[in-house]
Amino acid sequence: MGREQPQQEQEGEPASMAYAVEQLVAVNPYNPDILPDLEDYVNQQVASQTYSLDANLCLLRLYQFEPDRMSTQIVARILVKALMAMPAPDFSLCLFLISERVQMEEQFKTLIVLSHYLETARFRQFWDEAAKNRHILEVVPGFEQAIQAYAVHVLSLTYQKTPRSILAEAINIEGLSLEKFLEHQVANCGWILEKGQGNGQLIVLPYSEFNHPELKKSSADNVPLEHITRIFPILG
Repeated sequence: MGREQPQQEQEGEPASMAYAVEQLVAVNPYNPDILPDLEDYVNQQVASQTYSLDANLCLLRLYQFEPDRMSTQIVARILVKALMAMPAPDFSLCLFLISERVQMEEQFKTLIVLSHYLETARFRQFWDEAAKNRHILEVVPGFEQAIQAYAVHVLSLTYQKTPRSILAEAINIEGLSLEKFLEHQVANCGWILEKGQGNGQLIVLPYSEFNHPELKKSSADNVPLEHITRIFPILG
């Protein structure tokens, strides 16, 4: 959960642009002549809510060789899309290709802070900071939903049962919107609602090897029988 889906095949212009860019990147990723095509592709990813890490990394590498042609607007959009891909390490991979001088610009300092909050599961601080910087984030559709999915992913790794208040803080939803969200998760994702202490409510999250370690198989469980029987003659 939380990770943006890679570029999917679609009908029409988005699919043809994706294919054309993939070919350009595959044939000559260091050709500065493809830089405008890669920039257009970033905008296409934003508009179509698709994602291509490889193409975006290629563009950032070209910016390293052509710093005068760098668009800070495009770089910001790449980083926002990378945040939406968490828990994948895409943001760090992109940041590695951006100079320290550029990283010191205010919008990039903000994105780095937001990344740190997400990596450390400090969701309340994340949403507070995000609310102050909507002008950076809201240009990329689907950002809020992607981070909410990541927050649910983190909670599912950590908790067997989580208080409703913890969930509400992590995904930044309250009231009727939270009720609708819970109804959807119960109906489609195997969540169970239980009565907690007082008037509280607990959300029972689906079992996994992370929140129920006893479900995790040991490596020995995965050794085929025929491999074990081959050892017997050696031991004898």
